[in-house]
Amino acid sequence: MEKNIAQQVLNNPKFQKMAKTKSRYCWTFSILMFVIYVIYILYIGASPESFGVPVAEGKTTTVGIYVGLFVILFAIGITGIYVRQANGPLEEITQEVVREVTASNAPESAANTKSSAPAADKHVAKEA
Repeated sequence: MEKNIAQQVLNNPKFQKMAKTKSRYCWTFSILMFVIYVIYILYIGASPESFGVPVAEGKTTTVGIYVGLFVILFAIGITGIYVRQANGPLEEITQEVVREVTASNAPESAANTKSSAPAADKHVAKEA
């Protein structure tokens, strides 16, 4: 019964559209993060001395600190966006599909429960 419900959820067009959207988010953010990181590494390799340049005259904070901080905050930011989308609108679609599928299977399960109830009563009667 559970496999049947799971298969119905997986075959639902709304669920399939949601899964494609979630996959698109995942791949887009992964590629974006990869590009940012590759640019960061290439920049370090091509011009390492530029990372040691102070941001302002007489200051100790360098450009490298801000560039590295940007890479870290960018990763945290896109992770937050993905989590908000996956746990917000996309999760609502998933829950809606599950409710639809379980509601459409409710009459079947109610019929199965009623047909098995007399058998359970006979078993209890035999024990008494």
